[in-house]
Amino acid sequence: MKAIIAATILGIIMMYVGFVVKEKKTILSIATILFVALLGVNVWELNTMKIGVTESFFNYQLLISPYSVWFNTLMTAATLLYVLLMGNDIIRVGKHVGEYFALFFFILVGTFILTSYNNMLLMFIGIEILSIPQYILSGSDKRSLKSSEASLKYFLMGAFSTGILLMGITLIYGATGEFNISKFSFMQLEHINPMVLTGILFLIVSFAFKVSAAPMHFWTADVYDGSPTPFTAFMATVGKAAAFVGFIRLFHTSFASVSDSWQLVLAIITAATLFIGNITAVFQQSVKRMLAYSSIAQAGFMLFAVISVTALAWQGLVIYSVAYTIATLGMFAVLLKLKDYTFDGFNGLAKKEPLLAFVATIFIFSLAGIPLTAGFMAKFMMLQAAMSQGNLMWLVIFALLMAAVSAFYYFKVIIAMYFKTGDPQLVVEVSSTDKILLALTALLVILIGVVPQILLPAGI
Repeated sequence: MKAIIAATILGIIMMYVGFVVKEKKTILSIATILFVALLGVNVWELNTMKIGVTESFFNYQLLISPYSVWFNTLMTAATLLYVLLMGNDIIRVGKHVGEYFALFFFILVGTFILTSYNNMLLMFIGIEILSIPQYILSGSDKRSLKSSEASLKYFLMGAFSTGILLMGITLIYGATGEFNISKFSFMQLEHINPMVLTGILFLIVSFAFKVSAAPMHFWTADVYDGSPTPFTAFMATVGKAAAFVGFIRLFHTSFASVSDSWQLVLAIITAATLFIGNITAVFQQSVKRMLAYSSIAQAGFMLFAVISVTALAWQGLVIYSVAYTIATLGMFAVLLKLKDYTFDGFNGLAKKEPLLAFVATIFIFSLAGIPLTAGFMAKFMMLQAAMSQGNLMWLVIFALLMAAVSAFYYFKVIIAMYFKTGDPQLVVEVSSTDKILLALTALLVILIGVVPQILLPAGI
């Protein structure tokens, strides 16, 4: 609860900073300090909690557990890393720099609510607080028609999926007379009300929109490609991870006892997401657009956490969220240094900027799931959670095949950097600070791959 209040207050402060301070570098420095403060609040809240004890607020509408606070801490740390890596790129997007950082704080408010809600109305509020700032960020580059188009598409698709979400909530409330997700009466019934099953289906469709799962993925590539690149990086990582934790919380808390009724539907969606995301990414000519389709494929792996109704799935989601977020942020940080986002724009990068090419290779290895990287352990835990179900071996085998396909388009970037000649043009000179931050990010990817337990402290 402390983190929710702190993120809200800091977001409001950042708005006023945007009004008062005109120097962009100063705004960036203030924002960095405030994100460090928010991280400190999360660590403080985590240290004051007792292991295994869940605190309730607002008549049990909000349940703060050590797991939710730990996830909040990791996402806040990821946001701080994002600001450190791409702060200078963010301030080049437009004039309203203070407002951009304020929106990041409000997105974190939505994230914190989605990790802790125990009421479907609070879930709805959390999703909207998470989503609306992203609609604004995607259209923040007023000089680009593609940015305005991306914002409009994102808003329309988001509004449509919100309507479906509300319909699902309405149907379940109509059948149970309850908004509290831990008290649904159908859990004790032998025959489930068809209205409940329809409501669950509506919720699956809505959340599939939010996490860009097939066949509700069609907005993703255009929105990610059209949005300013620094904001695409944030939307594809922290924004997606937050939506997934809301997804797993609802389905594991409320619908676990009736998983036989929805597991197959979600498994088919997972298979379609893996197939469409990976196959479409193979044919992309732009690395940015390839990463957009790659994020769809990554969502397919993250869906294993929702399908697998086990404690291992919760732990796997933590590791996957962090591993995917760090590697993707690092890859986008490299991409932002280049003028040309096509594969040809990476030709010869290893010769001109060897450190940039080296860290990009590590990030790509992680996204592809190569051993000794964080991505490998993340995928391993997701598949392990699915195998523990016993009836999803066909999906595990299919996911492994799709992981092999993903290596093809990821390695095209490595081939361009190391085995093709060219003169890649940089937007700005890569500073010593940039190199240090990128090297530390790559080191973190390796560290999590070797010792994933650091993301799973006692009691989580």
